[in-house]
Amino acid sequence: MKELKLMKGNEAFAEAVIRAGVDGYFGYPITPQSEVLEYLMAQKPYERTGMVVLQAESEVAAINMVYGGAACGKKVVTSSSSPGISLKQEGISYIAGAELPALILNVVRGGPGLGTIQPSQSDYFQSTKGGGHGDYRLIVLAPASVQEMADFAGLGFDLAFKYRTPVLILSDGVIGQMMEKVELNPQVKRRSDEEVAAECPWATTGRPKNGPRRIITSLELDSAKQEIHNMKLQAKYKEMQENEVRFETFDTEDADYLLVAYGSSARICQKAVQIARKKGIKVGLLRPITLFPYPTEAISKLASQVKGILSVEMSAGQMVEDVRLAVNGRVKVEHFGRYGGIVPTPDEVVKALETKIIGG
Repeated sequence: MKELKLMKGNEAFAEAVIRAGVDGYFGYPITPQSEVLEYLMAQKPYERTGMVVLQAESEVAAINMVYGGAACGKKVVTSSSSPGISLKQEGISYIAGAELPALILNVVRGGPGLGTIQPSQSDYFQSTKGGGHGDYRLIVLAPASVQEMADFAGLGFDLAFKYRTPVLILSDGVIGQMMEKVELNPQVKRRSDEEVAAECPWATTGRPKNGPRRIITSLELDSAKQEIHNMKLQAKYKEMQENEVRFETFDTEDADYLLVAYGSSARICQKAVQIARKKGIKVGLLRPITLFPYPTEAISKLASQVKGILSVEMSAGQMVEDVRLAVNGRVKVEHFGRYGGIVPTPDEVVKALETKIIGG
């Protein structure tokens, strides 16, 4: 039976992680995601399910603990906010290079640098383009509600193990801190060591009794072999682009203009669409749910229908580059955003649409 609760986004994610049968969480406190670690500590999941919860000595230590747990085929997760994710980037690159499943939550705050503890969406580049070194990508899910903070925990692990890749949930301080009702799934039993060994034959659990020792690494000193490995990764990312694109549309059937927004900005834009339509402006909204793979084809299709597109982001304009790539110059694309932790209002979005797109 599903259970209905009123929770913060961060709390809903933490509870969903427990219920998903996760083996270990390794993190470090940073606003505005500290409730994840606090909730897990308070719930004592090691008593409920046997799940390990550990506050590491740093973000760097936390991501490398995730690396070790993932190498053993375990369900492992970490969470942080923007500067903390920056510190984890080397480890994320290692995990991607070693082709290991892991779940990472980023509750974004304003930057650059230490910035502000207020919400922002200015981590789009470091999340979707591979913020660490090398040619790698992450599956990136962008929740727009507390319910999706919970739902994407299970979905994230499904995708992580399907593709043997890190999955990043790109939230923000609005979604992480707001409270809504959420339906929580029943508790899933943690897998036994025997089940892990059967499901993850690639995992290392020490030297096996028979056969060669399994070694997990992202290091390859032979350039020819490293190129082959990179080609394998690129083929996997292409498969993701073919099969895992997720998005939603609102009032796009007769739209003359289009808003593109994700996360909390998409919620603001839904109200902006209502306001604009009351004024006689036919505008629709496309909300990317996966930021990688990106809904390029869907935006391209709508570009042949509309007169202009406004990318709405709580940043100086990062996702707008992907919107422009999808449109390829066929219609006007502009950006509207607020920076430094300021959340735009629906009326501001409508005004930007009127001035930048309709009257621009």
